[in-house]
Amino acid sequence: MMQKNILTALVLSGAVILNACATQQAANSEDNLYQALGAAPGIEQIADNFIMEIAYDPRVFDRFADSNVERFREKIIEHFCHIADGPCEYTGDSMVLVHRGMDINSAEFNAVVEDLIDAMDKAGTPLSAQNRLLERLAGLRPQIIEI
Repeated sequence: MMQKNILTALVLSGAVILNACATQQAANSEDNLYQALGAAPGIEQIADNFIMEIAYDPRVFDRFADSNVERFREKIIEHFCHIADGPCEYTGDSMVLVHRGMDINSAEFNAVVEDLIDAMDKAGTPLSAQNRLLERLAGLRPQIIEI
């Protein structure tokens, strides 16, 4: 009888420990923005949707009309991955260098943000992850507008 009680206590202790580990792992993945965005496949889907949103947005399309779409896709994926604390290194130019002399105004900047939100919605990105990415990207605004 005593062995059965000890065995039951060990099994219950193991279950509690495993549950705690699983709960901690779930919390860590929620804390990791890269994972919350869907890791590489999720970020690639967001980037592809973003490119399509821009392509059909008359407010900003002209700004991107002469862009190398393949390079833009590659660098936006790197940038989103890097800014979301993923395993990527951003190898593109600085935001200041990319946008210098373009005289981008607030309306154009806001239109691109709306396009990104639509892209994330279409990718099924959770709202909390969207907000966290947008918060990190918002810090770049002064490096993009009217420089």
